Amino acid sequence: MTKADLIDEVSRLAELTRKDSEVIVETIFDSVVRSLRAGDKIEIRGFGSFRTRQRKPRVGRNPKTGERVDVPAKKIPFFKPSKELKDLVNEGGAMAAPTAATPAPPTTSTPPTA
Repeated sequence: MTKADLIDEVSRLAELTRKDSEVIVETIFDSVVRSLRAGDKIEIRGFGSFRTRQRKPRVGRNPKTGERVDVPAKKIPFFKPSKELKDLVNEGGAMAAPTAATPAPPTTSTPPTA
């Protein structure tokens, strides 16, 4: 899914104009980036959390020439999915609003006859 697809989906589901949906999606992304730049952790319950990790400086190699290259220390964004998201992905189910526990389906076994 691309950002344009996400905007179209928000527009369709929320019955908003594409322009309004674009503003919403851009605002969310901008807020996430701004928070990560400030060093904050973002937690979205039932989805996951975003934070930054610090990478140490290291020596890399140019794959073309084999020349040594100093790679400076840097912060990288890191996403950790929630258990609920992992379960939804593994079940293949659609992400829906949490509901009360659903009852187990009725069994089709017949009682023993005497």
